[in-house]
Amino acid sequence: MNQVIIVSHGGLAQGLHDTLKMFVNADQVLSIGLKNGEDVASFATRVDEMIKDFTADDHIILLADLIGGSPLTTFMNCLENKQLLANTIVIGGVNLAMALNAVLLKDNLDMVANMAISEAKEAIKTLEIASSNDEEI
Repeated sequence: MNQVIIVSHGGLAQGLHDTLKMFVNADQVLSIGLKNGEDVASFATRVDEMIKDFTADDHIILLADLIGGSPLTTFMNCLENKQLLANTIVIGGVNLAMALNAVLLKDNLDMVANMAISEAKEAIKTLEIASSNDEEI
């Protein structure tokens, strides 16, 4: 099975997961965050519990808030310990557009990373607000 997992500092992962449920069936999405003040060993125990039933047949799309952050590196270490890291696509800088596209494309592993990153970048822009002095056309 292809699984989307969101990992973050604090409650960002759970918040994105909850928001995804407004758009898609997010039943096969998992989320976990490193709690404020939590040590890495405790977090690793929670990650190990989350992935305990994963097998070599599973493929993981791991979305993270920061590449190199403790939540991601700890999660990746847990995957490596279960010999699942080779079946994992890791993408950093998660936002709603990225997460939504990852869920929608989770069964197309060849496209998921490029499309999720492309859509995430496209979602980042400045909204130009017309001033009240501008003429309406």
